[in-house]
Amino acid sequence: MPYTLRPEQGLTPDADTTEYLSSHVDTGDRWVLNFGPQHPATHTTLRLVLELDGERIARCTPHIGYLHSGFEKLGEHLDYNQYVTIVSRMNYLSPVSNDIAWHGAVEALFGIDITPRCKVLRTIMAEIGRIQDHLLCIGAAGLDLGAFTAFLYGFNPREKIYDLCDYISGQRFHPDWTRVGGLMQDLPDEETFKRMVKSFLHDDLPQAIKDIEGLLNRNRIFVDRTQGVGVLTRDEAVAWSATGPIARGSGVVRDLRKDEPYLCYQDNWDGEGAEAVKFSVPVCEDGDVYARFLVRIEEVKQSVKIIDQLIDHIPGGPVDVFADSKMVKPAKSQVYGSIEGLIQHFELIMSNRGWEPPVAELYSAQETANGELGYYIVSDGGPRAWRVSTRPPSFINYQLMPKLIEGHMLADVVAVLGSLNIVAAELDR
Repeated sequence: MPYTLRPEQGLTPDADTTEYLSSHVDTGDRWVLNFGPQHPATHTTLRLVLELDGERIARCTPHIGYLHSGFEKLGEHLDYNQYVTIVSRMNYLSPVSNDIAWHGAVEALFGIDITPRCKVLRTIMAEIGRIQDHLLCIGAAGLDLGAFTAFLYGFNPREKIYDLCDYISGQRFHPDWTRVGGLMQDLPDEETFKRMVKSFLHDDLPQAIKDIEGLLNRNRIFVDRTQGVGVLTRDEAVAWSATGPIARGSGVVRDLRKDEPYLCYQDNWDGEGAEAVKFSVPVCEDGDVYARFLVRIEEVKQSVKIIDQLIDHIPGGPVDVFADSKMVKPAKSQVYGSIEGLIQHFELIMSNRGWEPPVAELYSAQETANGELGYYIVSDGGPRAWRVSTRPPSFINYQLMPKLIEGHMLADVVAVLGSLNIVAAELDR
């Protein structure tokens, strides 16, 4: 069930900003300032062209970045497994979440139902990815406003997440972990994986969250620079297609894990009547920078709750759907030990004749840390998608920047931008 943070507060935009927007007359006497990409708060990849009236922002024009990844076009040249290396690099704050969302869409296109073991492992790592993303967003938002210690509190626990990604995939930063119908490999050792997850959730993470809340939640400087700044009302959030913590920070009760459930977020996920994981959707009515900060903190706590329900109940069995589908890579033991496995491996990897998707088009989305991450796939029946289009949350949320910052002071740019958590690799198509 959703629950509301700070229900006693109302939407209270900064009074000076409201007065400026309602009464200011443009005299044409403005300065033009490039904010980024060299500015540290733009992380060397974003650029805002600001028109300043004194220290007030009269107009803001965002530019979408300088990474030039071309990730949508690349989907036409790589097969359904190879493309995971591209989606992993879109949101590089939580790459494993991108992997899971992409192959969830592909499996919906192919009509593949993954195994219960794979569902649980993907759900656990999806929530680990959400924590990974939120920790950096919260820490970097504090850093941009001068709270360097908050950044350290948020960033240190991420090292344990990198260790987890390294353990399950062999890569720390970009796991490229999922495959059509399963995973690149099963856990090297289940008990070691459980021990690593529990140690992170109950030894490292609680102290980090406690330290961040103790440092920022009632910090006079942080609160003054975030409350009433960058206010987005509920109706505006809906009209501008905001999702994730930005929408929920404005009172929009929407979470795809609840509204369009998948993996272990849905009932009967194992085919034997298993109940969906239980968690709450935190919502705040204020719609300002501080509200978005609070929502992300609470979502980290809910992710811990979800993982705790699953970590001691990982089903046995395979992680790959091999017997039921010829579009899934066989295990190495089957490749080396049976002629059927060898043939299937050859057709998928060497000849591309194994891919038999329907001629169809499909849109599938999952709830990632920044909101709705969706993939629109058009298939012509070949081994690669005929067309791939992505709905990355950062691309949608970045359009809000002029709406949220115009009328504010120049110093408020870093606060608003940090609360949107824009990842530039999701912008440039």
